[in-house]
Amino acid sequence: MGKTAITIQKGQQFPLTIKRLGINGEGVGYFKKQVVFVPGALPGEEVVVEATTIHPKYAEAKIKKIRRSSAHRVTPRCPVYEQCGGCQLQHFDYQAQLEAKRDIVIQAFERHCRIPVEALEIKPAIGMEDPWHYRNKSQFQVGKRNENVIAGLYGMGSHQLIDIAECVIQHQATNRVTAIVKTILEDLRIPIYNERKRTGIVRTIVARVGFHTKEVQLVFITAKKELPRKELLISEIQRRLPEVKSIMQNVNGQKTSLIFGEETFLLEGEEYIQEVLGDLSFELSARAFFQLNPVQTVKLYDEVKKAARLTGHEKVVDAYCGVGTIGLWLAKDAGEVRGMDTIREAIEDARKNAARHGFHHAVYTVGKAEHILPKWVKEGWRPDVVIVDPPRTGCDEALLRTILQVKPSKIVYVSCNPSSLARDIDRLSKTYQVDYIQPVDMFPHTAHVECVAKLTLK
Repeated sequence: MGKTAITIQKGQQFPLTIKRLGINGEGVGYFKKQVVFVPGALPGEEVVVEATTIHPKYAEAKIKKIRRSSAHRVTPRCPVYEQCGGCQLQHFDYQAQLEAKRDIVIQAFERHCRIPVEALEIKPAIGMEDPWHYRNKSQFQVGKRNENVIAGLYGMGSHQLIDIAECVIQHQATNRVTAIVKTILEDLRIPIYNERKRTGIVRTIVARVGFHTKEVQLVFITAKKELPRKELLISEIQRRLPEVKSIMQNVNGQKTSLIFGEETFLLEGEEYIQEVLGDLSFELSARAFFQLNPVQTVKLYDEVKKAARLTGHEKVVDAYCGVGTIGLWLAKDAGEVRGMDTIREAIEDARKNAARHGFHHAVYTVGKAEHILPKWVKEGWRPDVVIVDPPRTGCDEALLRTILQVKPSKIVYVSCNPSSLARDIDRLSKTYQVDYIQPVDMFPHTAHVECVAKLTLK
């Protein structure tokens, strides 16, 4: 194994200086040339740690003592921050988080891309003016503690449900709705799902708010279709939560970590709530994907618009288009927009969204970009600009091959994972020049960082 053989023992304690943040928000230090990851430690800190897990190439450790703490260490706002694990960086000053996120992007390019980092323009991360209460949707698992109904997230690395009364990154409306729904479930003694025994009914409470419209959608995820005291439940919600415009039920009887099952139906109110981004409005159904931070979404999409620099004539492909948000954001300045996605409901929503805004030059197709794009090219339709917004795993290899064959003059790559972005850019960089990479902070206080990269045909 050469020099990567780990010499650290489990349980061993040793001093460590933290050099930087890792991609999951943990502190990274070196002990006898071995990489050690320490959750909760910050760059520049001197800590004493205890090794908890030993892997072939690195070790994980926990803080025993902070000998010298970072000037950027702050007290987390959340009372259950240490147990919950939903956020990783609340103990880190927000300005410093933004610098660390840019550094996470730099590290990804050093590791996964052959272009020297000095040759890349990686801009400072775009942050939020107010980085709290920004999430428009919560999905809280429901459980019982003694006789009380609790709702929250499973603790870090455990299967213990942490009751979250007030999440500081969730919109206040979703906090309020979840809290009152817990009380209603308790008062009406509606059976709560028990995962171990696989008994009971209500598994998850999903609440989503339109930031602009203030409308709330409430979804009960249940283990069975029969919901006891359903009429009473609905009338109590209507009485106590007039802002809830849509009450849905989704049935998921599977033993799974996936939240939603296949079957969704309306209990009361509307099927959709409305949301507005810039001058576009969207109908959100229970399962429609929509960005979780509407304030930063506008900044992200404006960066896409800036990178695309359309003049009104271009043919634009919006690959992995979802409900069509990015393509519609650019549609006013495009000659034609064509989007594709593998999720049929998303494409139906995209078509509706385009029609509602009168964009008759925006066309949406169900399927994989790598299958559809070559077909269009064969028919004589070649895109000038390709926009990709792939999942965390990055672009499909077949799509990258297709893009390299089609050679659009510009690629705008929207990424939620710097590692797969760097790997894909490495693949495209023989044919494309990387103009710049713009990090955008969509999820303050977590280790996530989004990027918009502009690539131009050489």
